[in-house]
Amino acid sequence: MSLTTLLIIVLILLLIGGLPLFPHSRSWGYGPSGILGMVVIVLLILVLLGKL
Repeated sequence: MSLTTLLIIVLILLLIGGLPLFPHSRSWGYGPSGILGMVVIVLLILVLLGKL
C-alpha cells in the first residue's frame, strides 16, 4: 500500500470522525468536517493529476 493511499484513508476516517453527530460536538458545527473534506478533495485532485 502506498503512502498516498494510506494518507487518503486516514483523512477519510478523520472526516467521518469530525461530523457533529455526538452531543458534545454538536456546537462545533460543520467546521471540522468541512476543513477535512477540503483537504481530502485537494489530495484526491492531486492524486488524480499525478502530482502526488
